[in-house]
Amino acid sequence: MKAKEKFVGFDVLKQSVSILQILDRYGLTDRLHRSGDSLSGACPLHSGHNKTQFRVSISKNIWICFGNCHVGGSIIDFVSRKEGVGIRDAGLLIQDWFNVQSSQNGNGHPKSNGHPRPERFGNAPLRFELKNLDGAHPYLAQRGLSQDTIATFGVGCCRIGTLNGWIAIPIHNIAGQLVAYAARWPGERIDQPKYRLPKGFKKSLELFNLHRAKAEDAALPIIVVEGFFGCMKLWQLGYQRVVSTMGSMLSEAQAELIVQTVGPGGKVIVMFDEDEAGCKGRHEAKERLKQQVAVHVVSLPVEGMQPEQLSADNLSKLLEGLS
Repeated sequence: MKAKEKFVGFDVLKQSVSILQILDRYGLTDRLHRSGDSLSGACPLHSGHNKTQFRVSISKNIWICFGNCHVGGSIIDFVSRKEGVGIRDAGLLIQDWFNVQSSQNGNGHPKSNGHPRPERFGNAPLRFELKNLDGAHPYLAQRGLSQDTIATFGVGCCRIGTLNGWIAIPIHNIAGQLVAYAARWPGERIDQPKYRLPKGFKKSLELFNLHRAKAEDAALPIIVVEGFFGCMKLWQLGYQRVVSTMGSMLSEAQAELIVQTVGPGGKVIVMFDEDEAGCKGRHEAKERLKQQVAVHVVSLPVEGMQPEQLSADNLSKLLEGLS
């Protein structure tokens, strides 16, 4: 493979190259049945035989296997699995195959000898900031947050608008710009979701608390957890190079942010919830990262446990020798 002077970001690759182009390059298009926007057939990744287990959405530029692979993703995920390489190397292959460049043409789209896809924008900075959030709300104390932690993260109960009565959690991008507010209902809800995110906000493009974590000692590993409160609690316990995926899956974009922050060969500790989703998510996170950084997966001592429930002593013992 011809080496590139500069790696093109995953978003640019996915804007520039379609899943059809990838399938064509492998000679797979003719083996799949097309119906409107979809393709289906036997999975070309695990050499399956069931002709309905592999599905492709052309407009969304994604694929999924319902058979042995039991995973899906983007063009980068497909090439990664097909070639048996990490996602960065898969991106470099795509970049080389289709001559994708980071420079842009006059219309603002990446240059490529493939067919450009519609540009996908990131999360734009907000033009407002919620004022006078109630940081003294008892729910925050119930979750074990100190006043210093509450003040650092700027969380509090909102008393206006659509978030009236909800705990508002500011989310920033890597540059420290405010891009969204997550909302957590201060209590349990059976019939409705406990969390709300703004319409149009792409959480897969951000890591909660990354702008603070990257300012910490670069020699320390980055700890990756699932939830907002787990992230804030570990920060409070002194492990301040910590980020949250805001869910049980680490996306390609989030993996790229982590590698960008720690550098190739840097250290990452994945500490997801001790439940089925968390176990699956931490395994997939390790697979995404292991070709580029040193990854340690930490299991919690009790089934169903979350990182925010760890004591300082428990946490210290789990992380012993990993820094």
